[in-house]
Amino acid sequence: MNLLRKTLITAALPYANGALHFGHMAGAYLPADIFARYCRLKGRDTLFICGSDEHGVAITMSAELAGRTPQEQVDHFHLVNQDLFKKLNIKFDHYSRTTWPGHKKFTIQFFEDLMANGFIEAKETFQLYSEEEKKFLADRYVIGSCPRCGFLEARGDECQKCGASYEAEELKNPRSKKSGSTLILKKTTNWFLLLDKLRDKVEKWLEEKPWKPNVLNFIKGYLKETHPRAITRDTSWGIPVPLKEAEGKVFYVWFDAPIGYISATADWAERVGTPERWKDYWLDPKTHYVQFIGKDNIPFHAVIFPAMELGQNIPYKMVDDLPANEFYNLEGRQFSKSDGWTIDLADFLTRYSADQIRYTIAANAPENADSEFTWKDFQSRCNSDLLGKLGNFVNRVLVFTFNHLEGRMPALTPHEEDESFLAALKTKVGEIENHFEHYQLRKAASTLMELAHLANCYFDSQKPWMQIKQDKERAATIIACSLKAIEALSRIASPIIPDTAAQINLFLNLPLEEGKTLNKPHILFTKIEDSQMEEEIKKMQATPPVVVQAPIEPLKALIGIEDFDKVDLRVGLVLHAEKVPKSKKLLRLEIDIGLEKRQVLSGIGLQVTPEELIGKKVVIVANLKPATMMGLESQGMLLSIVGGPELKVLPADLSPGSVVV
Repeated sequence: MNLLRKTLITAALPYANGALHFGHMAGAYLPADIFARYCRLKGRDTLFICGSDEHGVAITMSAELAGRTPQEQVDHFHLVNQDLFKKLNIKFDHYSRTTWPGHKKFTIQFFEDLMANGFIEAKETFQLYSEEEKKFLADRYVIGSCPRCGFLEARGDECQKCGASYEAEELKNPRSKKSGSTLILKKTTNWFLLLDKLRDKVEKWLEEKPWKPNVLNFIKGYLKETHPRAITRDTSWGIPVPLKEAEGKVFYVWFDAPIGYISATADWAERVGTPERWKDYWLDPKTHYVQFIGKDNIPFHAVIFPAMELGQNIPYKMVDDLPANEFYNLEGRQFSKSDGWTIDLADFLTRYSADQIRYTIAANAPENADSEFTWKDFQSRCNSDLLGKLGNFVNRVLVFTFNHLEGRMPALTPHEEDESFLAALKTKVGEIENHFEHYQLRKAASTLMELAHLANCYFDSQKPWMQIKQDKERAATIIACSLKAIEALSRIASPIIPDTAAQINLFLNLPLEEGKTLNKPHILFTKIEDSQMEEEIKKMQATPPVVVQAPIEPLKALIGIEDFDKVDLRVGLVLHAEKVPKSKKLLRLEIDIGLEKRQVLSGIGLQVTPEELIGKKVVIVANLKPATMMGLESQGMLLSIVGGPELKVLPADLSPGSVVV
């Protein structure tokens, strides 16, 4: 490995449609910032780029609700999120936006190359149109009956009841989310990226990628389902398609957004006064490119954008590492502003330091599985680790230095036990660096505290407070070794807790040299009391979830007994249950129905955890035709009872395979 390699780091462009929360920070931005700081610490040529994703129908929808124009909406949230990044000490080299003029040039270059190379073509399709509103409606503007389960209030792209994914045109009885008017299917022309033609190129490129299993497994399943995807929309907010016959159409946000990594780097180059410098990173094959994302962005960054790069003509650098993280939840549930289940990040940072939350997230990062923020864990990490181990060691060593050694760096005349300690320090630092290299924040944070514990144990075992009474030179060496340990701790902790590291460096008055006067310390961390946590939990729970009473669905058409007899209801035993990647609601179940084992997909993941289902007996429709959802085949339907937001799986006490009549 070239330890001084040129490193380009990007983090998923946040959508300028709302304020970011802890979940967003844990998924992409904090891991990216920590890695960027580590690379700079190692002296690498490092460029860390991000920016606001500012096009798309969701922007126009939220702007309408807020009484703003789309441009006013993105201007507002661009500044809001930029400020949150600053408060959390996320240090980009540049934070751009996809509405800056230079972004258009790169988007059109991709489009024209892909089209000339035969990977984009126009197709006539039927799309949902509102005669009342005089326009085609994107899926976010549409509701209707689910084509799979019949749920009346299904969204335009995914049913929140059964978890099925589909095109908006498949909805039954579609209507406008805004006006409630009935929609019709009307012919229109859109341009499609022929992903199926690029599949072989992507598969070959992916062959030797040493990525995390959760990323590679998802990609393999997703690639099997690749098909042409529309890259244009009938709307006015976005980058216009540069064709005469495409008047009134703009690029779909998913097409232009990932190109924003390149255009944002060009924006940075212009702002630093060297307009061509972006090419030093994007056109140099020796650049090591690391892209940080959350797991919901895997398809776009591991398949679609690479396919776009492979299909156009300029040899842009393609991603080398893609450390996608899982979801970061809040006290056992997903962050949800609409349900009141959230923590205002800006408000949080008025009471606690950025380093406290940075360390807490790093120590429990959702690297290979979902993890969560809890107030009790936050309190424990701050009190036990930051205060009890790191802060305590720094304070006791520096206070002793000022009380007994005139506040100066003493001479170092090490004994065997001192040399062993310094060697152990070096080993631990090497372990932490290795964890940073492999994006393992949890291990890095854990080993950092092992280092602090090691230093505390050395200080306690050598007892400088006793040595100072009988052998001042020996006490001085113990303190010199301890100050070296503080220096090592500060340096290797700086990617995670940069403010704290900067304060420690001021105490040490670096560089550490024999006889040099240090600066008097102050307390780095204060104890978080139980009463504070109780108040925080009360505050979080003060805003009750918004409970919307679902309408009672009308009775379906009458059927005869012969129709009912066709339905085969069987008792099944749930052997295994897990969440389906990318979907927030879909669970994959392995069910024993006596005669055989079945894979059944069910959209109940928001109401039921996988662990609750394992070992339970349930009722399924066993003779339903198989259906494919999220690239997986479902061989039956799990029966459940739904009442508004509540859901209960239909229980059964009979043995697997029993017929339900």
